[in-house]
Amino acid sequence: ATLADRFQPVFMGSAFKNRGVQLLLDGVLSYLPSPTEVKNEALDLTAGESKLVLPCSPSGPFVGLAFKLEEGKYGQLTYVRIYSGTLRKGDTVTNQSSGKKVRVPRLVRMHAAEMEDITSASAGDIVAVFGMDCASGDTLSDGVRLAMTSIKVPEPVMSLALTPTSAEQFPTFMKALQRFQKEDPTFKVTSNSSTGEIIVSGMGELHLEVYIERIRREYKVNCEVGKPKVNYREALTAKAEFSYLHKRQSGGSGQYGKVVGWIEPLPEDAPGTFEFENKLVGSAIPPEFHSSIEKGFAEAANSGALIGAPVYGVKVVLTDGAAHAVDSSEMAFRIAAVQAFRQAYAAASPLVLEPVMTVEVTVPTEYQGATLGDLNRRKGVILDSGAQGDDTVVQGDDTVVQAHVPLNNMFGYSTALRSATQGKGEFSMEYSHHAPVPREQQAALVGELGGGGGGRK
Repeated sequence: ATLADRFQPVFMGSAFKNRGVQLLLDGVLSYLPSPTEVKNEALDLTAGESKLVLPCSPSGPFVGLAFKLEEGKYGQLTYVRIYSGTLRKGDTVTNQSSGKKVRVPRLVRMHAAEMEDITSASAGDIVAVFGMDCASGDTLSDGVRLAMTSIKVPEPVMSLALTPTSAEQFPTFMKALQRFQKEDPTFKVTSNSSTGEIIVSGMGELHLEVYIERIRREYKVNCEVGKPKVNYREALTAKAEFSYLHKRQSGGSGQYGKVVGWIEPLPEDAPGTFEFENKLVGSAIPPEFHSSIEKGFAEAANSGALIGAPVYGVKVVLTDGAAHAVDSSEMAFRIAAVQAFRQAYAAASPLVLEPVMTVEVTVPTEYQGATLGDLNRRKGVILDSGAQGDDTVVQGDDTVVQAHVPLNNMFGYSTALRSATQGKGEFSMEYSHHAPVPREQQAALVGELGGGGGGRK
């Protein structure tokens, strides 16, 4: 019944008082399936992450998942669940996320905080490995191109500026951030070269709040938190041609490079965000400069001219150009490509895009009107709920509202919802897509952040 999801055992107890813990462990043995009774599906990385059933057999190819990292007195301890094959002390395995080979210097079986050294472990076991350089969610294998979780990590949608209150705590602060990045692939840390700020990015307000609290509790570092920044993007909506000649003459050899072609938006279902197509005929530009031109266009697309945000969904087509026998160089063509992109971008009707979240709010039915009104004020679009054929789904005395709301308007929503529903409302939120911002908001953003791409370089 448990395997068929028809029966869900519920146990009451208290770990603090050690009440009911033994009953819970007995229940795990009685009701939960053994590893051989569960169908595990791996993702075949050679076939576009298509699903593949992985037999739980000690004799199969080795596949394991690093699912938890722990900072111990002997260094990083990596917990690994073995789905297939056998792992032995001293083995060298491949990390499928990075492609690097890592060695297993020490293998232990955990009994709470106690460790028991072992020489090997097979399919179905959960073990820990010392001294292995990997991140949480990485798949380890003996060379087979399989992954237990998708190696595609969603882009972060929200950023905060963090600064430790004391300069002496900066090394500890950076150590904490490096550890959290390994634990969570959706948590990113970057530095802003123009302001010197440390920027942390994640999947939402609560996600980042948890890590700030962990820095304070686990590392005793207090941080000053800057205003949250939403990860905007830019996109073009029209085709625009470019014809740019970069020519500079100073003492000695000069710089000369000319590129001609057009930029256009990629189709919505295109797999990538930037595409370069070389349609040069003949040898107007020598082949050794082609890669520099592509790099120049890719660099320019990293920083749009409206607010300096990355430009998504752009295709660059190179059709013609010119080179000089002496003055042409990789640098000259790279600069020509950057300037040509900016020249065409201004004429391609660019837009600013903002992240839009799918929000699901559960509130008592008497607060339904106030909840819908608040979501509308936040420029939310109430969604049709599909199978129920209505904007709202009623569950007993509760109403579930589903909406698309711009992330920039969702800051502080948890506090507002609790206040409006006497603490009875709750919501979940996940990234849906990027959508164009309203015209007046774009004008304000360009005024506030504008020239990020064109002014700096």
